[in-house]
Amino acid sequence: MLLSLSWLREFVPYEGTAQELGDKLTMLGLELEDIVRPYEAISSIVVGHVVECVDHPESDHLHLCKVDAGQGELLDIVCGAPNVAAGQKVPVALVGSTLPGGLVIKKAKLRGAPSHGMICSERELGLTEDHSGIMVLPDSAVPGTRLVDTLELDHEVLDISITPNRADCLSVLGLARETALAFKLPLTIPERPLCENGPALALPGVDIADGDACPLYAGRVVADVKIGPSPMRIRHRLHAVGVRPISNIVDVTNYILFECGQPLHSFDLDKLKGGRIHVDFAAEGERLVTLDGQERVLRAADLTIRDEGRAVALAGVMGGAETEIDDGSRNVFLESACFKPALIRKTSRRLGLSSESSYRFERGIDQCRTLWAMDRAAAMMAELSGGKVCPGICRAEPRPFTPTRITFRPERANALLGVTLSPEFDAEVLKGMGCAIEKNGDAWTVSQPSWRPDLTREADLIEEVGRVWGLDTIEPALPVIHGDLARAGEPESDFAFRMRLKRWAAGLGLNEAVNYSFVGHKDLDQLRLPRENRISIMNPLSAEQDALRTALAPGLLQTLRNNLAQGAAGLRIFEIANIFESAPRADERATGCVETGMLGLMLYGSRFDGGWPQTPGDADYADLKGIVENLQRFLHLPALEYGSHDGEHPFLLPCVDIRADGRTLGVMGRVRPDLADAFYARKDVWLAELNLEEVRALHDAAVIRFSPLPVFPPVRRDITIMAARTVRIGTVLDHIAGLRLPLLESAVLHDCFEPEGSEERNLTFRLTFRHADRTLKDAEVDKEREKVAQSLVRDLGVRV
Repeated sequence: MLLSLSWLREFVPYEGTAQELGDKLTMLGLELEDIVRPYEAISSIVVGHVVECVDHPESDHLHLCKVDAGQGELLDIVCGAPNVAAGQKVPVALVGSTLPGGLVIKKAKLRGAPSHGMICSERELGLTEDHSGIMVLPDSAVPGTRLVDTLELDHEVLDISITPNRADCLSVLGLARETALAFKLPLTIPERPLCENGPALALPGVDIADGDACPLYAGRVVADVKIGPSPMRIRHRLHAVGVRPISNIVDVTNYILFECGQPLHSFDLDKLKGGRIHVDFAAEGERLVTLDGQERVLRAADLTIRDEGRAVALAGVMGGAETEIDDGSRNVFLESACFKPALIRKTSRRLGLSSESSYRFERGIDQCRTLWAMDRAAAMMAELSGGKVCPGICRAEPRPFTPTRITFRPERANALLGVTLSPEFDAEVLKGMGCAIEKNGDAWTVSQPSWRPDLTREADLIEEVGRVWGLDTIEPALPVIHGDLARAGEPESDFAFRMRLKRWAAGLGLNEAVNYSFVGHKDLDQLRLPRENRISIMNPLSAEQDALRTALAPGLLQTLRNNLAQGAAGLRIFEIANIFESAPRADERATGCVETGMLGLMLYGSRFDGGWPQTPGDADYADLKGIVENLQRFLHLPALEYGSHDGEHPFLLPCVDIRADGRTLGVMGRVRPDLADAFYARKDVWLAELNLEEVRALHDAAVIRFSPLPVFPPVRRDITIMAARTVRIGTVLDHIAGLRLPLLESAVLHDCFEPEGSEERNLTFRLTFRHADRTLKDAEVDKEREKVAQSLVRDLGVRV
């Protein structure tokens, strides 16, 4: 929202600087983005008086002018404008000035005549696009004074960021209320008296099909208008807040919109048919050409303004081209209405058509000032166009505004804010906001002002009191937490369990990824995930987010793409989040979907960040499996079992199932190379997804038993076997464990060598032996190792 400081001062007598006002509004929740000086580029332009103007003897269109610019002597200026004449007051750019387009004014000779400056048009000054001739100033302008002072142009405009709940601040009046409240200043609204002195024309009737969609619709007629440009003051004020001036009638609707926050629309009354206005929904497939010249295809959910048999405007968004105001318009029908914000928002977003009007209607406007703003605009139109306001209004209000009545307790406000505020201060703030208060002991009844639709509950009022007091002045203090020993034995909450997993993953050096739950159907199709269990979004934010994820892989792969695009050499990430699938009919769920907690792990590229002393190398299956097994030990899960995935996995090849105690916990493997390539991966991408519901069940069922720490040292022996590639490592480890040798503590795979062209591979296992009561001798260990070797040769057919 662009706020002109001079415009604001018409409502409140604020005398401070723009920066001080911006700082104060920021602390009230209306953040100052910038202070714009829209006319700083023409601050050096001065007023000149054309004393003499004659034709150039060497040109048929140039004029030789002598101009008094307050410099103590007349300046010779050559001007080519057709409307320049003696006696005019004009803007003059002196030698050394720089115009908004970057043109630097220098001394020059044009067709042999000296020129010491330039007489400017409105386009050359960046005020409008008018370049038909020079800008002629009022006769009251004083030569030598600055143009910006003569025209009373806005020196400073505040760019203020308005939060979606503060629609009341999308106007000068709304920000004036905040300024008056912040600085304890009186608020005065400049009056525009309305005189109904026009002919008694027949007013259109109004029919509203749905009172919820349009609680109020009203209109007035201004007759015998003359279309033309608005006065300089109006045009320049609109220009300062970023609005292009069009004509006196259209400029008034824009002016009132920024001044009061009420969107208005002007129809050419003579182009409306049937003598009635219908506020109704469009027919499916109906077409309407809007004011921007685009043909819009409407839907049955789009609210329209209609005359006899056709749509003439998209309600709250944009008017139609067939009934727009043009140079030939003589009678104006001025519309002022209130529409349901959700309807306007849906239509605006669907059509990609946003306007200043729709921006305000989407957030809610002040219904009680709808008629007041219309009368204010009608009086202004009559003043600027020479028209006359016809007596009477047409109006339909099926849903009159009823303020919300809210209970407010001063003691509750103090408890929530953590400060002690007096009831007098609370009452002063609430009254300053426009609330009506009925004091009934410790609980007050507060009526919401019509321009604050966001105030609906006690917490909203407490927030208002707190922000006016100054949230920055409240001392931070940690709340006192009382531990309850009676709850010490309760099961760990799901939140605590997930936070413990996050700390575990961070301790392994993994980075957490947080992705949207919304993905696109095309993303799920790309990973070949089934369509039958998907949940589609009825009103998606975009086409790329039209479904709920059924796996974590789409988000993790997008994270991979983003990091690779930023030049990352390796990636080690995890994500703990829910996936969503449609609930079976037999499963009675209020939401219609099943949410399942999942843990996603992804490894790509360099195993370490690089540099000494780490050895270079890329992450592989062993790294991913090691993380999964570390999780198993961390949560004290039963021993994990691995097996080939049944059938073809949608996006992993190869894919390994992870099982424990008869439960399938998840899968892990390599992302299919063709899919990985689509996400800019040039190396193998290793990914695992584990079902946290199953993991949690095994974790809760685990019984932890403690045993004494070993006292005597271990003895380790390596054994290398030559086995066919079809012999699984898990089979060898299971066989060694099945021997149940009393001195054998553990066996792990230590190394693997696969010679090229050979059907065998060399597997080295490290055996750890230990005795609980004494130190082992080498002969005992060698004997046990030999038992292992002989058993492997005899039962598995390998060679040692």
